Amino acid sequence: MQPEVSELGRIVSVNGSGATARLTEREHTGQASDTSLTVGHLVGVLSNGSLIVGTVVHMSRASPEASDSAVQKFLQADIDFMGEIRQYGSAEAYFQRGISNYPLIGSCVTRLRGEDVSVVHRIAGAETIDIGRLRLDGSIHALVNFEELLRKHFAVLGTTGVGKSTVVALLMQEILRKKADLRIFLIDPHNEYGECFGEMAHVISPKNLTLPFWLFNFEETVDVIFRGRPGVEEETELLQELIPIAKARFAGEAAGKKGSLRRLGTGFTADTPVPYRISDLVGLINDEIGKLENRSVRIKYFRLIGRIETLGNDSRYRFMFDNLYVQDIMAAVLADLFRLPAGGKPITVMHLAGFPGEVLDAVVSVLCRMAFEFGVWSDGAAPILVACEEAHRYATADASIGFGPTRKALARIAKEGRKYSVYLGAITQRPADLDPTILSQCSTVFAMRLANERDKTIIKAAVPDAGASMVDFLSSLGNREAIAFGEGVPLPTRIRFMDLPADRIPRSQTGALVLPGAAAIDADFLGAVVERWRDATISSTKRSGLSDLDKVAELGPVDDGLGASLLPRKTG
Repeated sequence: MQPEVSELGRIVSVNGSGATARLTEREHTGQASDTSLTVGHLVGVLSNGSLIVGTVVHMSRASPEASDSAVQKFLQADIDFMGEIRQYGSAEAYFQRGISNYPLIGSCVTRLRGEDVSVVHRIAGAETIDIGRLRLDGSIHALVNFEELLRKHFAVLGTTGVGKSTVVALLMQEILRKKADLRIFLIDPHNEYGECFGEMAHVISPKNLTLPFWLFNFEETVDVIFRGRPGVEEETELLQELIPIAKARFAGEAAGKKGSLRRLGTGFTADTPVPYRISDLVGLINDEIGKLENRSVRIKYFRLIGRIETLGNDSRYRFMFDNLYVQDIMAAVLADLFRLPAGGKPITVMHLAGFPGEVLDAVVSVLCRMAFEFGVWSDGAAPILVACEEAHRYATADASIGFGPTRKALARIAKEGRKYSVYLGAITQRPADLDPTILSQCSTVFAMRLANERDKTIIKAAVPDAGASMVDFLSSLGNREAIAFGEGVPLPTRIRFMDLPADRIPRSQTGALVLPGAAAIDADFLGAVVERWRDATISSTKRSGLSDLDKVAELGPVDDGLGASLLPRKTG
C-alpha cells in the first residue's frame, strides 16, 4: 500500500528521458500549490507501484497566446528522470538507476518526502564515507560509496577559489578513517597541504627528497640532461648505448665486494633501475670521443659532458646527485616515498614548489611511474592512492605539449592501476585541458563551480544522460558545493561539503618568507633576497632532512659517482 502524498500536478507528456507536468494553481491566489518548487528540486511520479525520481530542469507558465483561457491556471515543469524507488511504500523499498516503469499520461506528480530522499541516498551493502549534506535537504547526509570512489578512481574539478583544496583534504581524511592501511601520495604544486594533515603527513620537498639519478628511465634522464628541451639525436643515441655499460660496470664491481647489488650479467638497459657512476659514464663518453675523427660530432659529445657536469654542480639538483646515492638504496627510497611501513604517517605530501622548473615534469613522471610499478611488482601488497593536484599540467589533452612520459605514467595508473591496488585522484581547475583518457577513467566526479564553456562541455559529456541537465547549475554553485555523479553516488546530486577545522584547511606556504607591508621592503631585505637567490645555484655538500634514509650513511664512504677531479665541489 503506497503512502499518502501531496499532489503537485499531473503528467501531460512523456519521452524516453523525462516528462512534462502541469502543476495546479489555487484559483483565489494564483499561486502554485507548492511555492517552494523550483528548478533543481527533486520530485516523484507515481507509476505502477514505483516512485520515479526526477529533477525539475525547467519551469514556465503556459503561453499567453493560448486560446484556452483555462490554461492560464497552470504552471508547467520539465522533469528529467534519474531512477526509481521500487516497492515504494514498503519496508523493502530501494532505489535503482534507470526507469523500468514509465509513467502514464495523468500520473500524479509529488514532492519527495524525507523518507523517500533517504531511500534514494541509502547505499546498501557497501561501506560509505560522510562528506557533507545534500544541498536541497540539509538533514540528509551526503554519503559516498567508499569502494567505488577509491577503486575506480575519482576527480575533483572546479575553478580557482571554490574550495577544491579543502575538499581534497576532507576526502583524504575521510578515506584514511575508513582504510587506515592505505598509503596516500599527494602531489602538491603550491605547498599548501603540509600542515592540514597534522602528524599523519610525511612532507617531502627538494631539501629532503632522495631520488637518485639512476632511478630515472631513459626518457626522464634525457629530459633532465637537456633541461626539458628535445635531446640532440647524436647525444641521446650515445647515452642510450653507454648508460647500460656504466650500469654493468658498477654491478660487476659491486658483485666482487660485499655490496647489496647482485650480479645481473650484461642484460641491462637504459631503463633498468640499478646504480651507476656518472664518472664512469663521462669516462665512456671520453673514450668514444678519442675514437672520433669527425670534429662536429666530437664537439657535440663535449657539449654532452658539459651538460652532465653542470647538473652535478647545480645545488638545485642535489636531490638527484648527492654523494650517497651511488649505492643500491632503491628499497629505502620506496620506503621513504610511499611510507612502507607507514609509521603513523600514511600520507606523503610532495611539495613541488622549489624544484627547478625544467626538471619538474621528469620528477613527477618518476614518482608516478614508481608508484605504479611498485604496485605491479608487489602484486598490490600495499594499496597506494596517487592524488595529483593540477593534473592538467602533467597530463595535457594536447599530446604535442607537455612531457610524454608524465602523461603516460598517470594514464597507466588510470587505466590499469586498480588491478594492482594503485588508485588515482585527479584534481584540476581546467578539465578541458586534462587528457580525456584520464578523466574518462575516473568513475566518481565532484564537479564544483566552473564558468568556462569548454570545461562545462567536457563535464556534460562525462555525466550520465539522466543527470546531464545538472551541468547547467555549475556556474551558480557556491563555494564548497559540487555536483557529485558517477559510481560512488546513487544519482547525480548537488551537495555541500562539511566544514573543516581551521587548522585542517590547506594554505599555501610558498610565500611564507615574504615580509608583509611595503615598509619592510628595504635595501637589507632586497640584499637578503638576492643572497638566497644566488645560494640556490651554488654547489654545496651540505644536506639536511634525510629522514628514513639516514641509515645509508652507515654503509661507509663510497665514490660520489660524479668524479672528484671532474666535478669539484665546495665543502663549506
